Amino acid sequence: MTPPSIPGTSESLHDLTCWVVTDGKAGMEIQCLGLAEAMGFTPAVKRVSVGKPWRWLPAGLIRKSFETLGPKGDKLTPPWPDLWIASGRQTVPLTRDVRTLSGGKTFTVQVQNPAIDPAAFDMIVTPEHDRLRADNVLTTRGALGLVTAERLEAAAEHFEPLFAQLPARRVAVLIGGNNKVYRMTAGIMRQLTEQLARLAREEGVGLMVTPSRRTGKRNEAILREGLAGLPAQVWDGNGENPYFGLLGLADAIIATGDSVNMVSEAASTGKPVHIVDLKGGSAKFRRFHEAMRQAGITRPFTGRLEDWSYEPLDETHRVAREIRRRLLDRVPGRQTGGAA
Repeated sequence: MTPPSIPGTSESLHDLTCWVVTDGKAGMEIQCLGLAEAMGFTPAVKRVSVGKPWRWLPAGLIRKSFETLGPKGDKLTPPWPDLWIASGRQTVPLTRDVRTLSGGKTFTVQVQNPAIDPAAFDMIVTPEHDRLRADNVLTTRGALGLVTAERLEAAAEHFEPLFAQLPARRVAVLIGGNNKVYRMTAGIMRQLTEQLARLAREEGVGLMVTPSRRTGKRNEAILREGLAGLPAQVWDGNGENPYFGLLGLADAIIATGDSVNMVSEAASTGKPVHIVDLKGGSAKFRRFHEAMRQAGITRPFTGRLEDWSYEPLDETHRVAREIRRRLLDRVPGRQTGGAA
C-alpha cells in the first residue's frame, strides 16, 4: 500500500512498524484497526489472553504484565513495534510496560479510558463522555471505526444485488441487545417490530435489518415473524456480513442505543440516525446520547422517519492526524515543527 505520510509535508512513516493489540473483542479491535488504517499502516494484529488470577486484577496492581499472558493468545516478543495501538482492560498493563521493555522505542496509544494514570501512556484516545482529561488525552465525540465514504460506496455496489428486490427507498435497521447496562426486552422488540412493519406498509420503504448475537433468539423470532411478507430482509448471520453495505445503501438508519460503536458508525454516514431506546442505561451512555442529539446528529425513533442533515463524524481521521504528528516528533530527524 502507499506509505503513510503526513498531509502537507513530505515526511513518511513507511519504515515504521505497527501492532494492534486487543483481547480479541470485535468492538475494541475495530477501533484500533480503524485508527491504524487511517494513519496508513497495515498493522500486525496481536490478540492476547491473560491468565488467572491476573485477568481479574485491576491494571494498577499488575507487575511484570508480560509474564501474565496465557498460551491461548499471541506471544508478544521483540522486536517491539514503533507504534503500539491497544484497547481493552487486559491490554492496559501491557501498554504501560512495553515503553520500558522497548527502551522507549515504542510509541504507545491506548484506546478508551485505561483507568490508571494517563502519564503511563504516550497517548490515550477516549470518548468525551468518559470525562478523562490530560495533555496526552484525545477525546472523541463517539468511537473510532472503519467507516469511510470509499468503503461504504464499494460495499453498496457489492451488496446491491442482495437487496435489489426491496423498494428504492431503503432503511438500515441495526439491532443490538443485552449488555452490561441495557436490556432488549420482548416488549421493546414487539413495539419496534410493529413500528418497522408500519413503515414498510404505510411509507413503502424497504427494510434492511441486521440483528446481533446479543439480540437473542426469542427477540429475533419476534422480529422475523412480525416482518414476514413485507419488503424486509433480515440477515441470518450466514455468508458475508453485509453491514457496510447496509450503511452504504440506506437512505436513513434506525439503530438501538446500546452500542457507542454502532451509533458512531451510523453517524459516520451523514444520514439521519434514529435511536431506539432500550431498558436501562448508564450515566456514560446518557452523556453520549445527549451530546449526539445536541449536535444534531441523532434523534429518537418515534415510529416515523425524519429527514435532516449534519456533518458526518470523522473522528478516526482527526485523531490519526494528531497521533501521526506526535509520532513523527518522536522519530529522530523527522520533527514536524508543528501541527499537520
